[in-house]
Amino acid sequence: MERLHGGMGGGLGRLRVACVLAGVLGLVAIGIPLQWFSLRLGLPSRRFIPLLFHRAALALLGVRVRVVGEVEAARPLILAANHVSWLDILVLGSCVPLGFVAKSEIGRWPGIGLLARLQRTVFVDRSSRTDTGRVNREIAARLAEGDPVVLFAEGTSSDGNRVLAFRSALLGATREAMDGAGGGGALVQPVALAYVAQGGIPLGRQRRPLVAWYGDMDLAPHLIEVMKRGAIDVELHFGAPIAGGDRKKVTLAAERAARRMLGGALTGRQRG
Repeated sequence: MERLHGGMGGGLGRLRVACVLAGVLGLVAIGIPLQWFSLRLGLPSRRFIPLLFHRAALALLGVRVRVVGEVEAARPLILAANHVSWLDILVLGSCVPLGFVAKSEIGRWPGIGLLARLQRTVFVDRSSRTDTGRVNREIAARLAEGDPVVLFAEGTSSDGNRVLAFRSALLGATREAMDGAGGGGALVQPVALAYVAQGGIPLGRQRRPLVAWYGDMDLAPHLIEVMKRGAIDVELHFGAPIAGGDRKKVTLAAERAARRMLGGALTGRQRG
């Protein structure tokens, strides 16, 4: 498979990486203490600092987001999304204040784990059946603030050309925790992230995996190449919310909706 390389001239590319990296580090240096104090003191700003951080980071990286539809206003709410890249976090986080559900390993990643915790991510240890109580309490805290919770329902990332099967165990467990906390039954809203162009040139099936971060790709080289190239266009599609029903049926309905939205975005049928 073709890898991320070439494109921008070596010297110009290195200069862009240096400028973007300096800007992102500046955001981190300012944002971390502000968010830490906001969380520590329970200030309303704890919900909006990550929102501003994500928007600023996207601007520095040269990532442009087109939103189709809107986040459902009713709560409690799960956003069941496909997963393509680490950029998904920034794209989703730039829309509304929200929290994420992520595997516990991410919390141990240097640097990224800290940022995830400051984003109020709920970490789930999939190997532990005794962790349910803590997870439920943390999700309940997000619900009490009226924020949606994002679940990457595939359980992994893809090459961006397709939606993998949504895992009913992941969605069902998260939904049950939210049902118990919210008391009214959690809505599930399907979400599709579609990476459609780079540098103004449409990303076809062959080139789209160059933007995706999946499989055994190393994170650091991918970060550098995204900083070097930039000019990525993303479409973020929100589908109709799904209420009630068996968890397998809800999961399948969300998966089909996400697949339909992604297909429409990649072929241009849902643009206008």
